[in-house]
Amino acid sequence: METYDFDTAVDRHGTWCTQWDYVEDRFGTPDLLPFTISDMDFETAPEVLAALRGRLEHGVLGYSRWRHEDFLSAVRHWYATRYGTAVEQDRIAYAPAVLYQVGRILDLWSSPGDGVVVHTPAYDAFPRLIEARGRELRGVPLHDGDALERELARPGTRVLLLCSPHNPTGHVWSEAELERMAGLCERYGVAVISDEIHSDLAHAPYRHRPWALHGRPGGRWAIVTSASKSFNIPALTGSYGIFGDAESCARYLTLLKDADGLSSPAVLSVAGHIAAYREGGPWLDALTAYVRGNLDMVGERLAGAFPELGWQPPRAGYLAWIDLRPLGVPDEVLQRELIHTEKVAIMPGTAYGPEGAGFVRLNVGCPRSKAEAGTEALIRALRRTAGTPAGAPREATAGFATGHATEGN
Repeated sequence: METYDFDTAVDRHGTWCTQWDYVEDRFGTPDLLPFTISDMDFETAPEVLAALRGRLEHGVLGYSRWRHEDFLSAVRHWYATRYGTAVEQDRIAYAPAVLYQVGRILDLWSSPGDGVVVHTPAYDAFPRLIEARGRELRGVPLHDGDALERELARPGTRVLLLCSPHNPTGHVWSEAELERMAGLCERYGVAVISDEIHSDLAHAPYRHRPWALHGRPGGRWAIVTSASKSFNIPALTGSYGIFGDAESCARYLTLLKDADGLSSPAVLSVAGHIAAYREGGPWLDALTAYVRGNLDMVGERLAGAFPELGWQPPRAGYLAWIDLRPLGVPDEVLQRELIHTEKVAIMPGTAYGPEGAGFVRLNVGCPRSKAEAGTEALIRALRRTAGTPAGAPREATAGFATGHATEGN
């Protein structure tokens, strides 16, 4: 059985890396130790690297295609073996990015002024994308089923934009939760776009359930996803969608090819996806176990320092969504301590909307030594600031800017 090294740090400085080289864009200070956007500090699976090297060694990097058996069968294989889900080949569509797909499918299924329902706190790109397209964001608290039904039933609601598993909280939706959503959307005539980019990183005993198991056959729903999060290959670009109905898939592909001129995919992304889905399962299983170890470490250290938090690791992913409200630390005071004293960059919960006030999101998709350093920095900052009055001077706070680009959040 092959073993994988996740402990050795890889220096990402000088690689045009958003998380490391451009941390000042978000936090106002350079040279911070970053625990921010959702990419990992690990090399991708060796099987993926081998496939990329093999493709590069061919030497010719001309126009390419994605609609071939190598790519389509790899996607079908992944869903069949990981999720027990059959995928119809003619409902698969490639795209340069998940958010591109979300935007273009919103164009298909809604019009300016229509409502789009999103669970809050929300992945921060969702509100901007919805508003930029002239749609109305209709937020509902994560576990408020009554509010969800009210918003789905409102006149003008056209789409539920679901994040499954949920970012930033790491919640894995249960079968009952998904069945209820599907029933409500069917009742009120609401289409579903399910962003499942974090799906491969669910932690046992929780299991991700693709929307294809819940959406009505032939209905207006689409899964949008990529191997980029699970195999840490976002720089290759590339994603794909799975549509519930053939007509929407065909209309989407017309926009992709004719309106946007995107008929030729990034060939390295196609090669990377094929290798990941055909050969990368053992690496992904080892990665998920390692990340779970990082999250357990965060839980143990937080419990030792602040047992009143009662923090539990998320059900999926490598993003620790931590509720600090019992400690009474104003967000701006904590960020000042983290940035200017501890020299670390940790995402404030307010980056994901007002519902995130009092939370932080700590990325532990990294070697354990780095995860330990970030956790200890957070604990030290909290020990110094716990109980700080809410009226602490804002002029002394850190310069986190929520308006900057948020690739990979």
